[in-house]
Amino acid sequence: MFIATLQSFSHWLDASGWAKVYHLAMVLLVGALFLWVVKIVGKAVRRAVDDGDDSTTSEAERRAETLSAVLNSAARVLVLAFLLLMVLQEFGVNIAPLIAGAGIAGVALGFGAQSLVKDVISGFFLLMEDQFGVGDLISIDEKHVGTVERMTLRVTQLRDVEGRAHFVPNGSINRVIVLSKEFSKALVDVEVGYDADLDQIFALLGTLGEELRKSRPELVLEPTDVRGVEAFGKDGCTIRTLTKCAPGKQFDVARLLRKRIIERFREEGIASPIPQRIVHTKTAGDDGIAAASAD
Repeated sequence: MFIATLQSFSHWLDASGWAKVYHLAMVLLVGALFLWVVKIVGKAVRRAVDDGDDSTTSEAERRAETLSAVLNSAARVLVLAFLLLMVLQEFGVNIAPLIAGAGIAGVALGFGAQSLVKDVISGFFLLMEDQFGVGDLISIDEKHVGTVERMTLRVTQLRDVEGRAHFVPNGSINRVIVLSKEFSKALVDVEVGYDADLDQIFALLGTLGEELRKSRPELVLEPTDVRGVEAFGKDGCTIRTLTKCAPGKQFDVARLLRKRIIERFREEGIASPIPQRIVHTKTAGDDGIAAASAD
């Protein structure tokens, strides 16, 4: 029995088996070569963004690792599907209905999971275009503001100032404002009375900004830019200042600058605007109206 089976297999190899084996071997070789090229490309990308510091993983390194993993997974699925179809074809199975059925199933799956496909495609381009990364402070559609903690092809995870985690599908992201791209600016408005010496206050604010830059150079990149009078109010005017600072540190710098402004204004005797009101009084039996002002 065994010898007869072996002889039948030998006859099959002599008739057409060796050609089939050769074709399948070529398919395996091409598939292996394709996977090897994809792996080499992934390693080259990771090597290009490697900063040499093994103790920490930079955002560029994490992004390269993510892209490499996605490409390798997609390549393995593609090669496996192609190899399966070629094996079936070599053994006489008509693969045309399978391809047509797979196309129909793909269309049905696409309609049923179009939001998932949209999320994955959007996430891929977010990673490729480097719009933002882990550690960046961003605002998504002016609804979600926080620090990016994790990025995948499907979702972006944010952590807001209250510690709440926001999981935003990448396909729903329409507009992103990056608040920590390369540098940021701390905006501080100072309200003073109309009787204040504006030139003195401008100089004082500039001095405070320069002192803050010298004491905290890791936060403040340039001296404070005193833009001038920004608006008029009922009781005083508003002076606007802008301070260029490290990425994502604008809120810390603004709080430090406000604290120093309050302390220096107190030392210099510069008071905050005091609301002024006009009170009209009328005494009984008096046709006149006496006007008095009260703070």
